[in-house]
Amino acid sequence: MRLPYCPVAPPVFPLSSGPKTQPTTATAYAQLSARRSPKPLQALDLTLLHSPPVASGWSSFLGAIRTQTSLPADIRELCICRVAVLNGADYEWEHHVPILVDEGRVPEAAIEEIKERKAWRGWEGEAPEEGKGEAAQGEGLSERYRAVLAYTDAMTIGVKVNDEIFARLRRIFDEREIVEITATVAAYNCVSRFLVALDVGEMSEKREDMQ
Repeated sequence: MRLPYCPVAPPVFPLSSGPKTQPTTATAYAQLSARRSPKPLQALDLTLLHSPPVASGWSSFLGAIRTQTSLPADIRELCICRVAVLNGADYEWEHHVPILVDEGRVPEAAIEEIKERKAWRGWEGEAPEEGKGEAAQGEGLSERYRAVLAYTDAMTIGVKVNDEIFARLRRIFDEREIVEITATVAAYNCVSRFLVALDVGEMSEKREDMQ
């Protein structure tokens, strides 16, 4: 981690610290603790709390993305895990792939492909790898998943989404779902970039130890 983590418990401010500082910090701690409960604050939380207003806003936005959309768990976590892979956010992957398995019930073959496949601007119509047919490459991935993954790749790698990829998504999902998929991909691109830039969770050290 490139910064020290904030303490697990909120600091106690002297009365002379003024009326603004204490409530802002205490409120941010309370908000993040309530969202994580019954688990303790995580490394990401203890990094964000260096800026209580940012931590508070972050928690509200990501809380809505995680718990208040109409998306089923498999689609939501599919987006999050694919963003983690594309951006090299190991912390994000380690935290969300268990949810993809447990809540999303995504097949193991699909998870392996999400993790290993290189970024494409589309998940069909490409030449298969040498020695593999199309069926082998797409094993475990439904048409629904491929549409979401193509959209996630396009948003994350190229930012712009071509009409073909969007039309494919539009055939499967309604307006609300498309807004929520787009917001999920955008939000977790933000999360992954924050995690990687500050090396939250000391993931770069873990990668070096594995090499």
